[in-house]
Amino acid sequence: MIRSSHGLRAARAEDWPAMRSIFLAGIATGQASFETEATLPQCWDDFTRSKHPESITVIHDDMGRIAAWGALAPTSTRYCYRGVAEVQLYVAPESRGHGLGARILADLIRFSETYCLWTLQAVVFPENRPSIQLFEAHGFRQVGYREKIAQMNGEWRDTLLFERRSPHIK
Repeated sequence: MIRSSHGLRAARAEDWPAMRSIFLAGIATGQASFETEATLPQCWDDFTRSKHPESITVIHDDMGRIAAWGALAPTSTRYCYRGVAEVQLYVAPESRGHGLGARILADLIRFSETYCLWTLQAVVFPENRPSIQLFEAHGFRQVGYREKIAQMNGEWRDTLLFERRSPHIK
């Protein structure tokens, strides 16, 4: 998919070190993922294996550095769920609050419409207000609450499930 916004483009294998660094910074907040450094993909091929590879997007800051990335991951390998994907979106700490996440999310939504994905899901920790606000601003609605769904550092954590249904794919 051709990205038209300045600084927004399809990710490439050589972007993985910067993307991984942003991913690790998100993990360090304790509000972005249950993942740990030990469970992160170590290379581009491992990372893309679980994604819609064409959806993986990066955006650059004014200095030309990758400042954020996003991707869509199928939620199931079953054919009946072929149009359902989970949003993954990470912004570098120094780039938060500048609208980059919103630009990537809008691009992922365009991708989902082009590639006939009828439902996008996002899983967010209840304490992560900026992410909740971002998803709600882009037409996602909360459809679930998962109490003590998994542990992080020995503590049970809750998550919220958000969903965006395509208005175009019936």
